[in-house]
Amino acid sequence: MITTIATILIILWLLGLATSYTVGGFIHVLLVIAIIMFLIRIVQGKNPLA
Repeated sequence: MITTIATILIILWLLGLATSYTVGGFIHVLLVIAIIMFLIRIVQGKNPLA
């Protein structure tokens, strides 16, 4: 579940880079959230890619 959300956030971030700088700031915040969720899975000992 978390991996799916992280993947969606990364895709949205990439779209934000391609579309505009005004939306880009918000998309970068979403990317940071995705990275934090990824790191939490690593710390919890779960497979971060599953």
